[in-house]
Amino acid sequence: MGAGVEVSVRVLSYLSGGVTLGYFLVGLFFLRFWVRVRDTLFLAFAAAFGLLAINQGITTFADVAQGEYLWAFGLRLVAFSLIIAAIVGKNVRRRGKARS
Repeated sequence: MGAGVEVSVRVLSYLSGGVTLGYFLVGLFFLRFWVRVRDTLFLAFAAAFGLLAINQGITTFADVAQGEYLWAFGLRLVAFSLIIAAIVGKNVRRRGKARS
């Protein structure tokens, strides 16, 4: 065996849980800002990080081979598309207000 090359399943599960918790907490952080200012940008970010947390949790507990996570990329694609759409929408609305 190599020196420290093989990572145990427990360590990977622990780190994955930390990442999932981080996504969840960042989602709550943006949700708190949305409650205060009611800007849809914060709601979109909260939803995107919620999707990323769900994705991370599901892929951690799914009992499939590493290459069979194609559906997980769909959740990530939706989350990042939501972020991009929110940013573009915010810039378009801001540009429209500046012209008025």
